[in-house]
Amino acid sequence: MKRKDVIEKKKAVEEALKAASSVKDPLTSFSPFRRYDTPGLSVHLKSGRGDKLSSPIKQYIQNLLKVVNMEGPYGSEWPTEKKIKCREMVAPEARYIFVHSFPDSGTNEMTKSLENGKTSNTITGDRATIVGFVQYRFTIEEDLPVLYVYELQLEPHLQGKGLGRFLMQLIELIACKNCMGAVVLTVQKANSLAMNFYIEYTIASISPSKVNPLIGVDSSYEILCKAFSDEAKAKLEVLQVMHYQVCWIKKR
Repeated sequence: MKRKDVIEKKKAVEEALKAASSVKDPLTSFSPFRRYDTPGLSVHLKSGRGDKLSSPIKQYIQNLLKVVNMEGPYGSEWPTEKKIKCREMVAPEARYIFVHSFPDSGTNEMTKSLENGKTSNTITGDRATIVGFVQYRFTIEEDLPVLYVYELQLEPHLQGKGLGRFLMQLIELIACKNCMGAVVLTVQKANSLAMNFYIEYTIASISPSKVNPLIGVDSSYEILCKAFSDEAKAKLEVLQVMHYQVCWIKKR
């Protein structure tokens, strides 16, 4: 590729990220996704950003990550990972989809069980309470614009009701709407529920187990992706097959 083409492509990627990040409320384009209703569960969604989080919401996020979902899978790595997640949480480029429920919808059981952190402190009006969230960013992987999911966290009583898949469907629509080449995310290998949840995703060519299988096998995580554009599929999905072939030939 000529230098001029490289520069133009880089500029196009940067413009795509800038345009995507400038959207104030991505839910405006997806009105049907503002609510999720199923027997025994009724929630509505709102968007947010890292540099606009209130103190109660920051505390809620930290407690949900630590007490409920992430401390176990990370094991001894959690103290270090916790500091990283606290920084990521409030970054200006962090984007959120918050899940809100109402006390009379049967979705506030975890209010009493989160240690040192009460979901009742995150009430945002009209008795609405945050019970989960998706955190994501628009960023670059392999010179491609992608939507990277940093967190998908739901209180335990909301899991297994189709809400997680509903949120990921929304995330994929947001990615496509903003001309992202793929949705990318990181999953701890020890988190078997998450690994099974993302069964439709492919282990990306940039995941440690693909970059260097001999070393990556000891890595605690995998990077998964779902590519939309042909270029993204070639760089993030197809290359992993080529990589396997190269390693096999070298090994022989």
